[in-house]
Amino acid sequence: MKPNNPSQDSIDALRARVNQFVEERDWAQFHSPKNLAMAMIVEAGEVVEHFQWMTEEESRHLDAEMTEQVGQELSDTFVYLLRIADVCGIDLIDAANKKIDLNAEKYPIDKVKGSNAKYTKYQ
Repeated sequence: MKPNNPSQDSIDALRARVNQFVEERDWAQFHSPKNLAMAMIVEAGEVVEHFQWMTEEESRHLDAEMTEQVGQELSDTFVYLLRIADVCGIDLIDAANKKIDLNAEKYPIDKVKGSNAKYTKYQ
């Protein structure tokens, strides 16, 4: 792994870098929530494409080249996620923490530990 660059290791710094990248290219005009959501899903599909014909075991043991390729597609997906959140005024850290709290209520440990069943089965 590369050492972290302190100026680029926070979500706020990354958001600022992405926004600068977009502004320098005058791309904000194309970044409606709809367009960003569609672009994010396209990139997520490219992540899935790498795993499409692998076994579960193969997917757990990627070689260096495949890890790099998957990392690039995950990065594309993440940047679009970050951008759509910014355009919509959503604080991803806050939203994720709230969602984890909600999921903790929906999936109590004593009822779901070791199970992959949907929460509606336990209510």
